[in-house]
Amino acid sequence: MKINVVGLGYIGLPTALSLAAGGWQVVGTDKNEALLEKLKAGEVTFEEKGLPELFAAATNSRNLTFSTVCVPADVYIVAVPTPYLKDSKRIDPRYVSAAVQDVLPVCPKGAILAVESTIAPGTMDSCVRPLIESAGLDCGADIHIAHVPERIIPGNMVYELTHNSRTIGVDEPQTGETLKKVYGAFCKGYMVVTSIKTAEMTKVVENTYRDINIAFANELARLCYRGGMDVNEIIRVANMHPRVNILSPGPGVGGHCISVDPWFLVGDYPDVVNLILQARRINDGMPAFVLERVSELMQQNGINVSQVGFYGLTYKENVDDVRESPTLQLYDCMKRHLATGARFYDPMVKDTLVENQYFGFDAFLDGLKLVVVMVSHDEIKANVTKLQNKLIFDTRNCVSGANVIKL
Repeated sequence: MKINVVGLGYIGLPTALSLAAGGWQVVGTDKNEALLEKLKAGEVTFEEKGLPELFAAATNSRNLTFSTVCVPADVYIVAVPTPYLKDSKRIDPRYVSAAVQDVLPVCPKGAILAVESTIAPGTMDSCVRPLIESAGLDCGADIHIAHVPERIIPGNMVYELTHNSRTIGVDEPQTGETLKKVYGAFCKGYMVVTSIKTAEMTKVVENTYRDINIAFANELARLCYRGGMDVNEIIRVANMHPRVNILSPGPGVGGHCISVDPWFLVGDYPDVVNLILQARRINDGMPAFVLERVSELMQQNGINVSQVGFYGLTYKENVDDVRESPTLQLYDCMKRHLATGARFYDPMVKDTLVENQYFGFDAFLDGLKLVVVMVSHDEIKANVTKLQNKLIFDTRNCVSGANVIKL
């Protein structure tokens, strides 16, 4: 069986590698020629634990090739970005639409087209089916469609790709059984076959659930600060209750899933969604809250903006993924208010993303009086002694000391 994976980013690349290492013949397609050149040269295109080893296994299998165009295959797996439109909060399906349109001219009769990209409920009906029908093809006869949402997180992708359960949304049960065999090349988790719209909704609901729970923790942090209480101690004690599991607050929500997917529901059901919308507003408001706290600390301690440094540009620890990063949201807020001069640094980020970005930890710290910890990378936890003479505002509850102020 031949599989064409369309889109070789954070989801598509490890999926293509896992399928090839598992024994299927795989063609990885991406329009980014520079990215493909790196892959053909044996270079992984982002940092991820276990990815180089998986790349080596896929390469050694001789089952993997790369192409800038889609090719005839038995199964197509579309793994392209699905941003949302900031004004309407609705999904922007242009990348999915473009990928489907690239597949259709080369798609053999009876092939399966599976979309892994996270999409709003109903997108397969409103976007994918019409494209297939407009090409003169019949869903269920000429081509079988499916939605198989990804369920992996940067920093633990390879493990989760193998061990997490999968949801396979299809029109016909036989298509689901075929896809179970395809993903069974590497997936050890349980695979449930259901309807397409259920699969679409399930993925969005999973991330929305997490967003709401994070919002509760973040609102607690703001409430406790106003009331002069220690939110981390309160959460620690409350979580001793057998039926309570409050998450940790933080400077905001990033990544391409939790910070984006709930907006799909807000955009499609604006007259119904209340709790989900409020959770999004709370979490999106956290970078501004962090800035307010920083401003207060500066005034209280006679610190000017050139003596302030923000540690961490990624959206989570020990990865190089900066999508929807709370620090970048904070940076944009600073720029809108013409507040410049603070330093930024992240050991995982190799390219310049912001003004005053440093590329060495010691150089970043030199001359700073206030360090704002936005990401709990292992580096800063291992180098707390270097921060002893500085005031630390720890938004991640990852360091301790008499000079540390928590969120």
